[in-house]
Amino acid sequence: MPKDYDLIVRNGTVVDGTGAQPFQADVAVKDGRIAAVAAKLPGAADREIDASGKLVTPGFVDIHTHYDAQAVWDSHLAPSSLHGVTTVVMGNCGVGFAPCRPEDREKLIELMEGVEDIPGAVMHEGLDWQWESFPEFLDALEAKPRDVDVCALVPHSALRVNVMGDRAVAFEPATKDDIAKMRAITAEAVKAGAFGVSTSRTTSHKTLAGEFIPTLRVYEDELLGLAEGLNDAGSGFIEAVSDWITDASPNTQNAEPDPVEAFGILKRVAQKSGRPMVYTLAQRNSWPGIFAQLLEMNRKAYEEEGVNIRPVFPPRAIGVLLGLQASQTPFSGCPTFKTINHLPLAEKVAKLRDPQIREKILSEDPVKESTFPLIHRMSYGYMFKFGNKDYQPKRNESAQAVADSSNMSAPEVAYDWLLENDGKNFIYMPITNYSDFSLSASEKLLGEKMAIMGLGDGGAHVGFILDAGFPTWLLTHWGKDAGKFAMPELIRRLTSDTAGAAGLGDRGAIRVGLKGDLNVIDWDALDFEAPYVVQDLPAGGKRLMQGASGYAYTIVAGQVTHENGRPTGVLPGKLVRGQRPAPLDTMAMAAE
Repeated sequence: MPKDYDLIVRNGTVVDGTGAQPFQADVAVKDGRIAAVAAKLPGAADREIDASGKLVTPGFVDIHTHYDAQAVWDSHLAPSSLHGVTTVVMGNCGVGFAPCRPEDREKLIELMEGVEDIPGAVMHEGLDWQWESFPEFLDALEAKPRDVDVCALVPHSALRVNVMGDRAVAFEPATKDDIAKMRAITAEAVKAGAFGVSTSRTTSHKTLAGEFIPTLRVYEDELLGLAEGLNDAGSGFIEAVSDWITDASPNTQNAEPDPVEAFGILKRVAQKSGRPMVYTLAQRNSWPGIFAQLLEMNRKAYEEEGVNIRPVFPPRAIGVLLGLQASQTPFSGCPTFKTINHLPLAEKVAKLRDPQIREKILSEDPVKESTFPLIHRMSYGYMFKFGNKDYQPKRNESAQAVADSSNMSAPEVAYDWLLENDGKNFIYMPITNYSDFSLSASEKLLGEKMAIMGLGDGGAHVGFILDAGFPTWLLTHWGKDAGKFAMPELIRRLTSDTAGAAGLGDRGAIRVGLKGDLNVIDWDALDFEAPYVVQDLPAGGKRLMQGASGYAYTIVAGQVTHENGRPTGVLPGKLVRGQRPAPLDTMAMAAE
């Protein structure tokens, strides 16, 4: 005899994702959607979970990921799926793989390799290129089941190369005809299910050969053309990243930022088109004052002028993990280090412990032959021995500070740190939002309702950045440890806030009619693991990984995908085609 529901989560403390106070209730799911929320819910289900003493929250929605490649070959979108995430938006920062003509595949792989640190060999083996147009790319994504739902943005660089060919990578201005074609392709993509378009205006985004992203200094008319493509389709948002430099030349590595005009470009595009826009906002170590200036301009635009432009921020410092198992060290650009970097870890450590090799590497220039896009932002004053998982080091613990209080140089200190724990140690180098007294920029933005928590970059920077565990950090640090923000508000930031920003009105809260994506969380046990390295990418590629504890169950469309941090093998995740409003019955309930 059929049961009333597919799943009932009983006796839990419901934190519904709206910021409201928790309450005791059972939550039932039927046909992938929340069917009932009530105390002591009658009826039976095919599966029942006892959540006594645990929180029941909506599944987390991450709007800034780069699973564009991994989603093609992998059904498990870890690390994100290990941290309560049930929906991801990918295609951010203007990089991706569609639209793409066969002759442009190498260009897009090279760009993704440099910008997002995904090895070229991995992509060459893992991408089957069963597409050219963006609608065909969506079809390819739809064919593979996963443990999370995926949403895709149209990447501006791929779009520009598709329309302009070599002129795009030569940074030529787009003609009116070029813009018209990009507008039409954008509209076609959104009508097929894209969530919008992404672009990048930062010198940190470049290939390993040092070539800047094709969208680096595009003019305002081109960005507006993309936004009008969204209007033609009647849907979609714009995602942007910028280093706030407005010089139209790509030769601007050392140019001074002009945040007023650079923010003005984004604001005018959002204002003229009427399309929502989100952009990356973080406090750079080298330009600490720009952060407050941008925040104030955004506040005025959003709150006083009604422009729908919102910043996306990290809940802690964004930091690079340097190590002999990672893709970068402070010495990766040194010629002698390059000759031994391919060796297995044990052999590499033995070579590096040789006094003659040590002396030679320390005498060489680490910058001249480096392919690391962030090499010019590296500083021994911001390098710290990572140990287990210390994301809040003190300035007096940096390699430079240790050197200043000893008879060693800062490079020597860092070199020796790398060799600790048989070469398995990491050096942590925060590059944005770092403060050794408080995480001031992140804390400030957590107090801003217009700001969106994100930038975990799941699927990208696989060898030197591991921030996909941001949801767990947000909850454990700001909720459990520091206690500076109420837990319901932190859950809201991971659920209804991010879902609303992405245009996912069908999820992000525990209400009847919304999607049955849930987390059952043991709040006392919630924590994150130390980073480690796995070798599970195509072509034997390595990547950084981080798990978590305390996620008793993660549920997608009413099916348990993870239990106590381990995948169950159930894959209910699907491609989400296009933005969607909340169901009418749910909107009526919210208005009551």
